[in-house]
Amino acid sequence: MNSFKVLKANRQLIIFPILSGASLLMLLVSFIVVILAGAGCDIELISKPDTVLNYIAIFAYYIINYFVVVYFNTALIHCTSLYFKGEEVTIRKGLDFANSRLGVIFSWALFAGTVGAILNILQENLGSLGKIITGLIGVVWSIATFFVVPVIAYENLGPIGAFKRSVQIMKEKWGEKLGSTFSFGLVQLVGAILIAIPAFIIAAVIHPFAGIAVGVLGLLLLFAIISAAKSIFISAIYHNINGDPVEHYNQQFIDNLFQKK
Repeated sequence: MNSFKVLKANRQLIIFPILSGASLLMLLVSFIVVILAGAGCDIELISKPDTVLNYIAIFAYYIINYFVVVYFNTALIHCTSLYFKGEEVTIRKGLDFANSRLGVIFSWALFAGTVGAILNILQENLGSLGKIITGLIGVVWSIATFFVVPVIAYENLGPIGAFKRSVQIMKEKWGEKLGSTFSFGLVQLVGAILIAIPAFIIAAVIHPFAGIAVGVLGLLLLFAIISAAKSIFISAIYHNINGDPVEHYNQQFIDNLFQKK
């Protein structure tokens, strides 16, 4: 709730996940068009997972995808940091900071995108057991990289160094109980239900397409809000770990999140 209060006080921060989502949608459409064109619109050729074209597309897509996500998250994290320090928060300041970190953002995207692409390829080629194994690796990866964005934003580390630093913070402060501290999933579920009810009513009373439109737009806004709140949460914890001032946030709540092994 502290994270949502910070977002409420800085509503302009919602623009970052919205821009990120819109960019990813355009990226997906662009890749679909390029792959279709490269295959001569031959669906049978595209469906073959072992073609060189598909492997190249997978690697490129993952790398650009990571770059877009980390770029806008870096901008949001910096704006959050400014707010915690009592400074003026603007979209321009966030984007300018992200632009100043383009090199390290790209190097991380290259590293993380390669890992993601390899896991995707293995999952597609190792059968059911491979999907389970790569799925577990994916979960571990998401936990290990939890603090990567603020680390690469403020600690001037390369991708491997940022990964190690994120893992170090996780081991020191969170142990194996990271997942139990979050309520964002529950908030998201409640929000989805609240959106589904009016969408269903509109679909039944006015028109199905109107209900679908309301539901889709509502869910997109909900995902953007949750994404922004999560980034604010990560920023607050990271700055607390480093002894930085974290104004407008419940200090006791942050301290209670840390669970010793």
